Amino acid sequence: MKRLVTTAVFVIFGTLAFAQTSSEEEKVKEVVHTFFEGFHARDSLMMKSVFYEDPVIQTIAKGEDGVPQLVNEELEKLLKGIVSIPLKTTFKEVLHEYVIKIDGDMANAWTPYSFYLNDTFSHCGVNNFQLLKQKGEWKIIYLIDTRRREGCEYKKLK
Repeated sequence: MKRLVTTAVFVIFGTLAFAQTSSEEEKVKEVVHTFFEGFHARDSLMMKSVFYEDPVIQTIAKGEDGVPQLVNEELEKLLKGIVSIPLKTTFKEVLHEYVIKIDGDMANAWTPYSFYLNDTFSHCGVNNFQLLKQKGEWKIIYLIDTRRREGCEYKKLK
């Protein structure tokens, strides 16, 4: 009987812990989703709303010489660049999956993507979002992505 009660307690607490983690993963995913909703709508306020103050934003891409380069960008410059895309230009970043890891008040969201410009495949890569939970809210503190044209598994527009 004692063994049955002990097992039941572990199952209940294990289920509650998993439910909390799953719920937090959904909250992290929602932050990323909100960022891309604003991105596709060219809405700088929506995008900015999910960032923590003074985030680090970087891109890894090969330069003209074929050597990988790390490019730093300020949030305001990124937002202005997206907002200034002409309305006649269509763009879509398709996320293929979310891999989310959480440790306390820190989370990581790894999102492989394909990018389309005017409905034509442009490039692929991975976004890596680092988030901080403060006052019950997840905010992006660091965003880095890769960009390449070869080795892309997903090329069909979804």
